[in-house]
Amino acid sequence: MKTTYSRRMFVKQLGGGLAFPFVARTSWAKSSPNEVVRHASFGGGGMAGSDLGNISSHKNVLIAAVAEIDPNRRRQAQQRFKNAKVYADWREMLEKEGQDLDCVNVSTPDHMHACMGMSAMQMGLHVYGQKPLTHDVAESRALTAYAKENKLMTQMGIQIHSSSQYRTAVQVVHDGVIGKVKEAHSFSNKRWGDSNLKPNKKDPVPEGLDWDAWIGPAPYTEYIKGYYHPGQWRKRLDYGTGTFGDMGCHIYDPTFKALGLTYPISLRSEGKAPNKDNWGFDAKIHYVFPKTKYSEGKTLPVTWYDGGKRPPENITSLLEGKKLPGQGSVIIGTKGVMLIPHVGMPELFPKKDFADVEIKKVEGESHWHQFIDAVRGAGPEPSANFSYSGPLSETVLLGGIATRFPQEELVWNAPDLIFKGNKEATALVQRKYRKGWSVKGLG
Repeated sequence: MKTTYSRRMFVKQLGGGLAFPFVARTSWAKSSPNEVVRHASFGGGGMAGSDLGNISSHKNVLIAAVAEIDPNRRRQAQQRFKNAKVYADWREMLEKEGQDLDCVNVSTPDHMHACMGMSAMQMGLHVYGQKPLTHDVAESRALTAYAKENKLMTQMGIQIHSSSQYRTAVQVVHDGVIGKVKEAHSFSNKRWGDSNLKPNKKDPVPEGLDWDAWIGPAPYTEYIKGYYHPGQWRKRLDYGTGTFGDMGCHIYDPTFKALGLTYPISLRSEGKAPNKDNWGFDAKIHYVFPKTKYSEGKTLPVTWYDGGKRPPENITSLLEGKKLPGQGSVIIGTKGVMLIPHVGMPELFPKKDFADVEIKKVEGESHWHQFIDAVRGAGPEPSANFSYSGPLSETVLLGGIATRFPQEELVWNAPDLIFKGNKEATALVQRKYRKGWSVKGLG
């Protein structure tokens, strides 16, 4: 095999030890020219386990390291990837393995996405980051800018983005089949919220679990069995991003891509506000976006519903008796209506108007392999790179902020990352990191 000058060789020539937080060594990193990509994972089970399975199925990938805070999941990861070095502390993994890596996936609770992703990129590593890209709006903007400036390959974990179903829906809009789009409605029946306050209790931390490290840059809280880890963190304000954070990036994605959206002009929530500890549910969030070449009118309204909320009868009646799926989108155009089930092929209405229209199916591909091929220099930049998925994440996270101000119209100044005339809402755009957890460019 031809000998090439890899990123790893370059970093090794720099010499010296690494200290945390890391500072970027280069601005040149584009792709790994190596035949085998050395990959590491932040997370060893749950979504990380799924991402690892799909990434490791690429014939040119070696899983070199895994960082997993939970001892049970560490054991599982070690059994699964016997040649990988498994760490309890992700910072130690980067310090010891980073110079020999090409790329990573960040598949952890939301509150850790930014500090892990940025630390990896500051070592010149390409990043596959789970949705939402970050916990806070400003974090998404920072990661997006850094990846672009340093020419890093990135992909957000909205895997359905690369599916035949979602690609086909996007193409329907781009081909003008339903005309110019007048409005869109997206919905999920999930209920990642909790109307109760945090229990006033403290439980023993399980042996082998570093609870302080699990919390990371978020505000410290005492361990409560089953309340945060595993799985329930999505409901908690400081650690998860609610139903919208979990499903919004998926379900908004085909609408976002099809219509060429970036940042909203304004938004307003009609749902109940979260309490001081936990996200609410049954949200209805109205967005207004600038006009695009695929829309009609001066602005484009897009509405989100979750939990028990659903599009009103005047919208569902356009589906001619078709039962609304649990999750999906309805896009209304000047020539007709498209239903996009999550995950399913688009359907067109009125049926009689599209009886002779054959929807051109667009083939799907592996979202994870697309990323690896880009890292290897064997494929184009990933389609859900941070330049696309960063604004998508920001849009979703702005919705979370809106739920804290029911019935208030929040006017968004995207370039300056502020809500016009609302200092309280603007303060939620960027959190302050807990002492000892700062990362250059964040918190």
